[in-house]
Amino acid sequence: NLSTVSEFVFVGLSDAPEIRLLLFVLFLLIYLATMTGNITLLVAISTESQLHSPMYFFLGNLSLLDLLCPTITVPKMLGALLLEHKKISFSGCLFQHFSLIAVVGTEIFLLAVMAYDRYVAVCHPLRYPSIMNTKLCAQLALGTWATGLLNSLLHTSLVFTLSFCGPNKIQQYYCDIPPVLALSCSSTHSRELVILVVAGVLGSSACVLTVVSYIYILLEILARNSPGIWLKAFSTCGSHLTVVCLFYGATICTYVRPSFTYSPHRDRVVSMLYGMLTPLLNPIIYSLRNKEVKCALKRVISQ
Repeated sequence: NLSTVSEFVFVGLSDAPEIRLLLFVLFLLIYLATMTGNITLLVAISTESQLHSPMYFFLGNLSLLDLLCPTITVPKMLGALLLEHKKISFSGCLFQHFSLIAVVGTEIFLLAVMAYDRYVAVCHPLRYPSIMNTKLCAQLALGTWATGLLNSLLHTSLVFTLSFCGPNKIQQYYCDIPPVLALSCSSTHSRELVILVVAGVLGSSACVLTVVSYIYILLEILARNSPGIWLKAFSTCGSHLTVVCLFYGATICTYVRPSFTYSPHRDRVVSMLYGMLTPLLNPIIYSLRNKEVKCALKRVISQ
């Protein structure tokens, strides 16, 4: 006689009124800054002819993902902080979960494609325009989005076809895999194993492509051994490496582990890192250090 859960309640936020107001203002400012930075970058990439190259095409896709990621979770969180409306329907939780996993998965594959792009730029500069042509770039971008969506479809079907008949309080501020699995009243071991295997295979494949690309870049730099080559390589690849380390670190800490190690308090901090701060920092780390992007942004802002 167990009833089926029809809605979930987020309990990952502070109940103290003064803290809620402070968090609301802080998260709203971070969200607005994230939207402003990524939208401005997208406008600059689409309108400035000097940024119409494969590197900036992929960077535009990254900015679009950085717009979607906080938009999926932050508005609901702000509503919970300001209006104390912490409930979400089962279907709403499913859609939020699917969208978030799709964006995170797509970004993992996109970062690997961007690493390959840097490899071609450094190791094959003369053949770069012919290798990274418009058709290949479009195929790579479409492939990353399609793989992210299919990966999310599998994960969401594995999680939300479980039975939810007891507790409905999610120890998080959005619907994520570990806290939702923790609420299921059916056995989750086999599905956790499938999720870990699929995520491990796809994630490790993207990680291996990224690492191999940078190994070849390093070997090319050592082989040339020309003056200023290290500085040039760092300016070309340093920002991407920083973004990769930040993104992979937060994602691995959250997803690549069994559910019995799930810690609500620690996971809220980690998820906040990749859910809000990473999309905010990406335009600064990856783009604003680039002279071409700086000049383009100045022209866009002045216009």
